[in-house]
Amino acid sequence: MTSVLEHQLIGRLAAGLPRSPAQLNRLHESDAELVRLPGSDLVLALTTDALAEELATGLYADPWLIGWMLVTVNASDLAAVGADPLGLLICETLPPGADGDWIAALQRGIADASVAYGLPVLGGDTNAGAAPHLAATAVGLVPGRPLTRCGARPGDLLFASGPLGGGGAFALAQLVAPYGPHAVPFRPVARLREGVLLREVASACMDTSDGAIATMDELMTRNGVGLRIEVPVERWTDPAALAAARAAALPPWFLHAGPHGEFELLFTVPPDRIPALEAAAEAIGWHPLRLGTATTEPGLAVPGAAGDRRPDTTAIRNLFAECGGDVGRYVAALGNMLPET
Repeated sequence: MTSVLEHQLIGRLAAGLPRSPAQLNRLHESDAELVRLPGSDLVLALTTDALAEELATGLYADPWLIGWMLVTVNASDLAAVGADPLGLLICETLPPGADGDWIAALQRGIADASVAYGLPVLGGDTNAGAAPHLAATAVGLVPGRPLTRCGARPGDLLFASGPLGGGGAFALAQLVAPYGPHAVPFRPVARLREGVLLREVASACMDTSDGAIATMDELMTRNGVGLRIEVPVERWTDPAALAAARAAALPPWFLHAGPHGEFELLFTVPPDRIPALEAAAEAIGWHPLRLGTATTEPGLAVPGAAGDRRPDTTAIRNLFAECGGDVGRYVAALGNMLPET
């Protein structure tokens, strides 16, 4: 999960580094870096992401899934800025004498995702190391105005590109065995097609790679708005994830708190653009899920029988890091911070 603490580290690391005058976004303002190509109305979208914690913790163990996710985590950042995919560079660090079948399955996952997203592998780098480490850089193009995390206003409607919570349920099953079942389907698909559509209608957009609550917190912070959830959480939670939460006797909100998301898009749309969203979505057979509304009152509001609950989304977002990655301690503390349903 990208916590506020990690944001602060990024700020320290970036301080003093040279910046391109053609870059349109500042730190944390968009899921991909955005650079205006000189003499053109095209914007170059670039993003780089690695699978490090996911491999070290065993969250991703199946080699095919590792390959699929290496491409997906980067493609999802392109989707969140509305970019048309151009290509991918891959860096693979593999142990000497790594199992041939494992490598073959890894490469099949990479190839399958690259074909699915129209994101061909252009090249990359290979290295040897004690443990696998995989990273990629994705490149895309945006004609005209790219999407960013900034631009939401009070009154805008909040949507998700699809059901949420699947990433949380998967992490629950993989890492917290006493709390959940072990068979939770997980094969997220980057919403590239939907992102292209959204650049014409959305006011702000971000992917849910860090979980829905962290994404909501970031959108509220970037835009100086609050968010009021107006639809019961059960209606926009992935059914398989919801079943996993119930089997573990955990509230559905637990699945949206991170530290691992499902790579859907969370976005806001001004009321006057809703007809355009509905028409464009219908044309591609897409059914975005309305969650609520942006408000002038800060923070996340979750209506309940006894009135609004206002969970501290920033504290939830930082909790895993503050627990030092101790999953048991994190689970125990998180339950007291979430809305009741």
